[in-house]
Amino acid sequence: MLKLTHVDSYYGRSHALQDVSLHIPAGQVTAILGRNGMGKTTLLRTLMGSMVQSTGAIELEGRRIDGLPTHQRARAGIAYVPQGREIIADFSVQQNILMGAFAGRGPRAIPPLALELFPYLAANLQRPGGVLSGGQQQQLALARALTAQPKVMLLDEPNEGIQPSVVEEIEAAITRLNREFGLTMVLVEQNIDFARRVASHFAMFEKGTIVESGPIAALTDAVVDRHMAF
Repeated sequence: MLKLTHVDSYYGRSHALQDVSLHIPAGQVTAILGRNGMGKTTLLRTLMGSMVQSTGAIELEGRRIDGLPTHQRARAGIAYVPQGREIIADFSVQQNILMGAFAGRGPRAIPPLALELFPYLAANLQRPGGVLSGGQQQQLALARALTAQPKVMLLDEPNEGIQPSVVEEIEAAITRLNREFGLTMVLVEQNIDFARRVASHFAMFEKGTIVESGPIAALTDAVVDRHMAF
């Protein structure tokens, strides 16, 4: 589905990703793990083509996309749920969700699945996005990404700062989107237990490089201690 070959990324003179090669299998959830500052978010931005300079090859379904600007990558089928959600506070829930349709491949309408997954949003379409809680805004960001009808969804720490009850709802939505609808996902996550529950593969980052990767069963406590213990 998504393949990176010898990718290097830079913020100015800062070498953030170094010779990263990674295969994201179709219809699976791949967890991107590591301590803060190790290149996980940079990987997602590199895939999306935003806020970073990069070299190397990125392929989506066998097609090179590394030379495309961000909006063309979105139309090719990549959706991004960023850390911090980036909800437009003065827009209604409905308007925020529909922003995904303008960025992606879908029609200018909210897909029924988005409202089915997140009943709170369905019942509050006219509320301003800025008055929602952190967890509700995360649901809104996921619904917005779904409206783009993506082939691949990039999720940057979707559980950060969210109350446990909403984390369960988000986990259920991610699991259903992957297992029932076959949506490919790249999940940046600090919560190892969550990653083990939802992901089928993982890649561990350290100082901008992949130091270990494989099926999620290979994400042992020893691997976690080796690369994420402080």
